[in-house]
Amino acid sequence: MANVLRHLPELEGMELGYIQGILKNMDDDQANLFAQVYRARRKDNQMVLILCLLGFFGFAGLHRFILGQIGLGILYILTLGLCFIGTIVDLVNYKSLAYEYNIKVAHETLSMMSNNSNFYPNVNTNPNDKA
Repeated sequence: MANVLRHLPELEGMELGYIQGILKNMDDDQANLFAQVYRARRKDNQMVLILCLLGFFGFAGLHRFILGQIGLGILYILTLGLCFIGTIVDLVNYKSLAYEYNIKVAHETLSMMSNNSNFYPNVNTNPNDKA
């Protein structure tokens, strides 16, 4: 069982709990590989917040681009963040935007590990299962 705080000490809140569930059946080598790939691809809450705040200064939608939502990013640029209403909503929800993106990255990383080297074939990625 890998210790999530040893491999990814920067995690907090719901993301910490979710990644802990993913790492619980991995050995240290697998967890270290997962942590390296995940750390390189995840987005920090503060970065999303700062880019969202830039929307009030004429750069609306940058946070959507880094979260992989290109269509919404273009829409925000063309409409000034949907007349700043969308930017305000995203400002309130910046943590959930980052969390959803990071969970998607965790699944992609786990899938990549499973497909490339059969490191971890019996993974339970459902956060509602207690098994």
